[in-house]
Amino acid sequence: MPDSFPSAAILGTGSFGTALAVLLAPRLKELLLVGRDPAVTESINSLHRNSRYLSQIQLPENVRASTRLADALEHPLLFFGVPTAATRQTASDLAALGLPASTVLVSCAKGIERDTGERMSEILREIFPANPVAVVSGPNHAEEIAANLATCAVIGSTDETLARRLQEIFTAPHFRSYTSDDLAGIELGGAIKNVYAIAAGIAAGLGLGDNAIAALVTRALAEMTRLGVALGGRAETFAGLSGVGDLIATCFSVHSRNHRVGLALGHGKTLEEATSALGMVAEGVPNTLSIHDAARKAGVRTPIIDAVHSILYQGKPAARAMHDLLNRDPRPEHD
Repeated sequence: MPDSFPSAAILGTGSFGTALAVLLAPRLKELLLVGRDPAVTESINSLHRNSRYLSQIQLPENVRASTRLADALEHPLLFFGVPTAATRQTASDLAALGLPASTVLVSCAKGIERDTGERMSEILREIFPANPVAVVSGPNHAEEIAANLATCAVIGSTDETLARRLQEIFTAPHFRSYTSDDLAGIELGGAIKNVYAIAAGIAAGLGLGDNAIAALVTRALAEMTRLGVALGGRAETFAGLSGVGDLIATCFSVHSRNHRVGLALGHGKTLEEATSALGMVAEGVPNTLSIHDAARKAGVRTPIIDAVHSILYQGKPAARAMHDLLNRDPRPEHD
């Protein structure tokens, strides 16, 4: 691999891909956004703005866009900013185009695959066994990154040299990054917390109060750690940026799509109404299915995930699910 990354491509022209371009462009000679909507790519190339997402943000002059996936092959660094459900297909399409084995692949998506239970980095390793793979995660709302507000992230890679190289381009006066070799813990924290954000939104929508929501998030961290360790992560990772950090941000932020879905459910909306009103992908909705499946296969007790699953996919009223969650048998706090 070269000593530095002269350019990069970001797959996905959504909010996070756009914010990532704003963050990274000053440290690269060229940055390419690859999307499917010709109107969006045209607005990026002609106006230096994404006409659909974060439209108020002016993109740097060295950012351009394309609808041709093949154009991504020209860059030594490639970020996967597509939804988790699209990661395997996008990766397979890249493989068919002949992606060079030297290209560094970085997953930014937060979720696990429904049918296989695989994390995004596992999918990338499966399809590109020779390519270097890394992940980036943390409390990273796109709206705040794009606005240059103070943010921290964690970069996961088993290659310490690669992690440090990525850390260099993820360092700015308003952006601080850390490194870790626990890819499983980083990715699981980022995926599992989505479900708890829906739960926190439901609790807020039901008007349960700050005490209840604080308790819910605290118990969610314990549950996340229990499940995450069973699935291969390290306990200390869930106490870090991709665990408790991301959990706090997504459970309380007005920018959290998952929280907004939960809030709508708590207000009595159906899941279809809640997701339609959002107009964007809330990863916690499909994640609830895949994570609930993973927990059952691992034999891990996950009452909060079970409650959200019952609301989303079993038709249980939100108020009843929260009542049942609060009225389970008493147990020691650290059990």
